[in-house]
Amino acid sequence: MNFSDQIKQYNWDEIHDSIYQKTTRDVERALTKSRLTLDDFKALISPAAEPFLEQMAQKSQQLTQQRFGKTLQFYLPLYLSNTCSNICTYCGFSMHNRIRRTTLDLMQVEEECRAIKAMGYEHILLVTGESKNVGVDYFKRVLPIIRRYFSHITIEIQPLNQDEYQVLIGEGVDAVLVYQETYHANTYAEHHLKGKKTDFNYRLDTHDRLGRAGIDKMGLGCLIGLEEWRTDCFYVAAHLQYLEKKYWQSRYTLSFPRLRPCAGGLAVKSEMSDKQLVQLICAYRLFNSEVELSISTRESEHFRNHILPLGITSLSAGSSTQPGGYAKESDKALEQFAISDERSPVEMVELVKSQGYEVVWKDWDHCLR
Repeated sequence: MNFSDQIKQYNWDEIHDSIYQKTTRDVERALTKSRLTLDDFKALISPAAEPFLEQMAQKSQQLTQQRFGKTLQFYLPLYLSNTCSNICTYCGFSMHNRIRRTTLDLMQVEEECRAIKAMGYEHILLVTGESKNVGVDYFKRVLPIIRRYFSHITIEIQPLNQDEYQVLIGEGVDAVLVYQETYHANTYAEHHLKGKKTDFNYRLDTHDRLGRAGIDKMGLGCLIGLEEWRTDCFYVAAHLQYLEKKYWQSRYTLSFPRLRPCAGGLAVKSEMSDKQLVQLICAYRLFNSEVELSISTRESEHFRNHILPLGITSLSAGSSTQPGGYAKESDKALEQFAISDERSPVEMVELVKSQGYEVVWKDWDHCLR
């Protein structure tokens, strides 16, 4: 059984109505528990929980410090290619957008690695569009170079088969991020118009293939704004719970990207305020004290300044969202989406330390496997 089978037990409209029918009493009950159910999670992301945000934030901060200490791990995305064979309504890399396409060659990859390493990074996130030009063979060529520079390698690329993931794990990949975008099948079809990404269930079952392949860590989430955010985020929590029970050997990380401006920009269907994003982050932490929570430079300086102590365990700084964006002058025509927080790693380190937290550049070594 995969999650595409498990998801059939949930009805979108019923989940939506259940969330919006939660009461103050439901929220208070959830806040008294040490182990929360999915029904408790519904209460914490409901409108009824908004007056309890301060209480949720305090408990989230306490749980995070108990599990992770006062530390924040830094990572940086390295965009290897913006070529893509999909048409997606919300993405700057979508095949229908008229942007200049490029894929880094081995020399360019090494130049990028040197530039990123000079900033102090040990955790790297490799990102590509979804194209046969950046499949397993491409990664078998670039990973030996990248592995020389970084102690932990995460990839965010097109979904692969189990045997292909096993190959990449053997080449040094430690973690894989795959976002379902939205768990509403009809809305998913409206936004994914061409290419392999049109296959809703294949993408939905990617984490099952990763679990069977033996990946150390996997990340999941939805693109907030494509659908009603509370219902979509319930499905993320349900997916996480399913994965942790079935693939208990793996670790998990959640992200909560909100739609950002990009080429071929898309109107947001479900607006989420900063206050509501804080509510969601705290709800995830109360629901699961072990899961890692990551915040990227999609979010504003002001928001990131205030959210760091409330449940976050990792963040990016000084990010570029176009291939070749570190070694040479940035080319905005190549970027996937607009960055909101443009502060340098040095500036972010100063902020983190000013809040009494320790910056973690390296927390993993392959010799410890």
